[in-house]
Amino acid sequence: MSSDGVAGGIALTEGKWAGWSGWAEPHPDTFLQAIGRGYMRDLGSGRAQVGLETRPGHRNRIDMLHGGFLAAFADHAFFGALWAMGLKEHVNGVTIDLNMQYLGAGKVGPDLIAEVELLRETGRMLFLRMVMTQDGEPVAASTATIRKARAKK
Repeated sequence: MSSDGVAGGIALTEGKWAGWSGWAEPHPDTFLQAIGRGYMRDLGSGRAQVGLETRPGHRNRIDMLHGGFLAAFADHAFFGALWAMGLKEHVNGVTIDLNMQYLGAGKVGPDLIAEVELLRETGRMLFLRMVMTQDGEPVAASTATIRKARAKK
């Protein structure tokens, strides 16, 4: 964590996530351990991708990705996308609302990719939407409103 209290990413140059940044979560005893390490990259024009390797702990009792996990990843991915888009000062913002639409059964194993778009930014709020896919197939969609982090005095 940087001195201003904002977690950041580490540029990756090797492996399947080369060209992405890996989320550097500074607090090992947080809920993010259940989600896993996120990977993000800027796509330009207010868009970014956030990726995640799925694992057995993300499944429900019928061996599909748990809906609660997908919602938690959506919340995580919105903030990872903000970081990737260069809006690092808002990574410590607060989710005001988050809506989910489950589009298909997610599987354990394939990477989960969230493509996030910043729809609008106001003085205090950020409005975003995303589509999550696995192997190019839609799994879920989400929208969120995030209240920006307060400026440091």
